[in-house]
Amino acid sequence: MTKLIMTVNGKKVSRDVPDETLLSEFLRESLRLTGTHVGCDTTQCGACVVHVNGTAVKSCSVLAVSLNGESVTTIEGLADGGQLHPMQKAFNDNHGLQCGFCTPGMIMASVDLVAKAKAAGRKLSEDDIRHGLEGNICRCTGYHNIVKAVAQAASEM
Repeated sequence: MTKLIMTVNGKKVSRDVPDETLLSEFLRESLRLTGTHVGCDTTQCGACVVHVNGTAVKSCSVLAVSLNGESVTTIEGLADGGQLHPMQKAFNDNHGLQCGFCTPGMIMASVDLVAKAKAAGRKLSEDDIRHGLEGNICRCTGYHNIVKAVAQAASEM
Protein backbone atom coordinates (compact mmCIF):
# COMPACT_ATOMS: atom_id res chain seq x y z
CA MET A 1 0.00 0.00 0.00
CA THR A 2 1.13 3.50 -0.84
CA LYS A 3 -0.27 6.77 0.42
CA LEU A 4 -1.42 8.59 -2.70
CA ILE A 5 -1.99 12.33 -2.63
CA MET A 6 -3.18 14.10 -5.75
CA THR A 7 -5.48 16.86 -6.86
CA VAL A 8 -8.57 15.57 -8.65
CA ASN A 9 -10.95 18.06 -10.23
CA GLY A 10 -9.41 20.84 -8.18
CA LYS A 11 -9.68 19.06 -4.81
CA LYS A 12 -6.80 17.47 -2.93
CA VAL A 13 -7.44 13.79 -2.19
CA SER A 14 -5.48 11.29 -0.15
CA ARG A 15 -5.94 7.52 -0.04
CA ASP A 16 -3.89 4.44 0.77
CA VAL A 17 -3.92 2.33 -2.40
CA PRO A 18 -2.32 -0.92 -3.52
CA ASP A 19 0.67 -0.21 -5.77
CA GLU A 20 -0.91 -2.05 -8.72
CA THR A 21 -4.06 0.12 -8.76
CA LEU A 22 -4.72 1.67 -12.15
CA LEU A 23 -5.75 5.32 -12.29
CA SER A 24 -9.09 4.35 -13.84
CA GLU A 25 -9.79 1.99 -10.95
CA PHE A 26 -8.71 4.59 -8.39
CA LEU A 27 -11.02 7.21 -9.89
CA ARG A 28 -14.01 4.90 -10.23
CA GLU A 29 -13.70 2.75 -7.12
CA SER A 30 -11.93 4.92 -4.55
CA LEU A 31 -13.31 8.32 -5.53
CA ARG A 32 -16.61 7.19 -7.09
CA LEU A 33 -15.99 9.33 -10.19
CA THR A 34 -17.72 6.95 -12.56
CA GLY A 35 -17.73 9.26 -15.58
CA THR A 36 -14.37 7.78 -16.51
CA HIS A 37 -15.40 4.62 -18.35
CA VAL A 38 -13.37 1.46 -18.84
CA GLY A 39 -14.08 -0.34 -22.08
CA CYS A 40 -11.06 -2.44 -22.92
CA ASP A 41 -8.29 -2.23 -20.27
CA THR A 42 -5.78 -2.30 -23.15
CA THR A 43 -5.62 1.40 -24.21
CA GLN A 44 -7.46 0.62 -27.44
CA CYS A 45 -10.84 2.32 -26.94
CA GLY A 46 -10.14 5.66 -25.23
CA ALA A 47 -13.24 5.56 -23.01
CA CYS A 48 -11.03 6.16 -19.97
CA VAL A 49 -9.27 9.35 -21.11
CA VAL A 50 -8.66 11.94 -18.37
CA HIS A 51 -6.25 14.85 -18.16
CA VAL A 52 -3.09 14.62 -16.08
CA ASN A 53 -1.57 18.07 -15.62
CA GLY A 54 -3.62 19.20 -18.62
CA THR A 55 -2.63 16.42 -21.03
CA ALA A 56 -4.91 13.59 -22.18
CA VAL A 57 -3.97 10.20 -20.73
CA LYS A 58 -5.66 6.81 -20.99
CA SER A 59 -6.24 6.11 -17.33
CA CYS A 60 -6.37 2.33 -17.80
CA SER A 61 -2.66 2.40 -18.66
CA VAL A 62 -1.30 4.41 -15.73
CA LEU A 63 -0.65 3.28 -12.18
CA ALA A 64 -2.31 5.67 -9.76
CA VAL A 65 0.73 5.79 -7.45
CA SER A 66 2.89 7.02 -10.34
CA LEU A 67 0.86 10.24 -10.25
CA ASN A 68 1.52 11.09 -6.62
CA GLY A 69 1.38 14.88 -6.31
CA GLU A 70 -0.07 15.39 -9.80
CA SER A 71 -3.31 17.03 -10.93
CA VAL A 72 -6.04 14.97 -12.63
CA THR A 73 -9.18 16.26 -14.31
CA THR A 74 -12.03 13.90 -15.15
CA ILE A 75 -15.19 14.56 -17.15
CA GLU A 76 -16.87 15.48 -13.84
CA GLY A 77 -14.36 18.31 -13.36
CA LEU A 78 -14.51 19.74 -16.87
CA ALA A 79 -17.58 21.93 -16.41
CA ASP A 80 -17.27 25.20 -14.52
CA GLY A 81 -19.92 24.86 -11.84
CA GLY A 82 -23.24 24.75 -13.68
CA GLN A 83 -21.68 25.99 -16.93
CA LEU A 84 -20.80 23.25 -19.41
CA HIS A 85 -17.35 23.32 -20.96
CA PRO A 86 -17.57 24.42 -24.63
CA MET A 87 -16.74 20.86 -25.74
CA GLN A 88 -19.51 19.38 -23.61
CA LYS A 89 -21.95 21.95 -24.98
CA ALA A 90 -20.83 21.27 -28.56
CA PHE A 91 -21.33 17.51 -28.15
CA ASN A 92 -24.83 18.26 -26.88
CA ASP A 93 -25.58 20.82 -29.62
CA ASN A 94 -24.41 18.48 -32.40
CA HIS A 95 -25.68 15.22 -30.90
CA GLY A 96 -22.12 13.91 -30.87
CA LEU A 97 -23.19 10.82 -28.95
CA GLN A 98 -25.60 7.96 -29.08
CA CYS A 99 -25.19 5.38 -26.33
CA GLY A 100 -22.83 7.74 -24.48
CA PHE A 101 -20.28 5.15 -23.37
CA CYS A 102 -17.38 6.68 -25.31
CA THR A 103 -18.50 10.27 -24.74
CA PRO A 104 -16.49 11.17 -21.60
CA GLY A 105 -13.23 9.91 -23.09
CA MET A 106 -14.04 11.40 -26.48
CA ILE A 107 -14.70 14.81 -24.91
CA MET A 108 -11.53 14.72 -22.81
CA ALA A 109 -9.42 13.68 -25.82
CA SER A 110 -11.06 16.40 -27.93
CA VAL A 111 -10.33 19.12 -25.37
CA ASP A 112 -6.67 18.11 -25.43
CA LEU A 113 -6.63 17.97 -29.23
CA VAL A 114 -8.03 21.51 -29.52
CA ALA A 115 -5.73 22.86 -26.81
CA LYS A 116 -2.64 21.48 -28.57
CA ALA A 117 -3.76 22.90 -31.93
CA LYS A 118 -4.43 26.32 -30.39
CA ALA A 119 -1.04 26.29 -28.63
CA ALA A 120 0.60 25.57 -32.00
CA GLY A 121 -1.44 28.30 -33.68
CA ARG A 122 -3.16 25.79 -35.96
CA LYS A 123 -6.77 25.58 -37.02
CA LEU A 124 -8.11 22.02 -37.05
CA SER A 125 -9.49 20.62 -40.29
CA GLU A 126 -11.99 17.77 -40.39
CA ASP A 127 -9.12 15.42 -41.27
CA ASP A 128 -7.07 16.74 -38.32
CA ILE A 129 -9.97 16.03 -35.96
CA ARG A 130 -10.55 12.53 -37.33
CA HIS A 131 -6.83 11.73 -37.14
CA GLY A 132 -6.53 13.25 -33.65
CA LEU A 133 -9.33 11.05 -32.32
CA GLU A 134 -8.08 7.78 -33.83
CA GLY A 135 -7.34 6.43 -30.35
CA ASN A 136 -10.98 6.78 -29.32
CA ILE A 137 -13.53 4.26 -30.55
CA CYS A 138 -17.23 4.96 -30.95
CA ARG A 139 -19.26 2.01 -32.08
CA CYS A 140 -22.50 3.96 -32.59
CA THR A 141 -22.11 7.25 -34.42
CA GLY A 142 -19.86 7.03 -37.45
CA TYR A 143 -18.06 10.09 -36.03
CA HIS A 144 -19.73 12.69 -38.29
CA ASN A 145 -21.47 14.53 -35.43
CA ILE A 146 -18.45 14.11 -33.18
CA VAL A 147 -16.28 15.87 -35.76
CA LYS A 148 -18.89 18.65 -36.06
CA ALA A 149 -18.92 19.02 -32.27
CA VAL A 150 -15.13 19.28 -32.01
CA ALA A 151 -15.05 21.86 -34.82
CA GLN A 152 -17.74 23.93 -33.06
CA ALA A 153 -15.96 23.77 -29.72
CA ALA A 154 -12.61 24.64 -31.31
CA SER A 155 -14.08 27.91 -32.51
CA GLU A 156 -15.40 28.67 -29.01
CA MET A 157 -12.44 27.60 -26.87
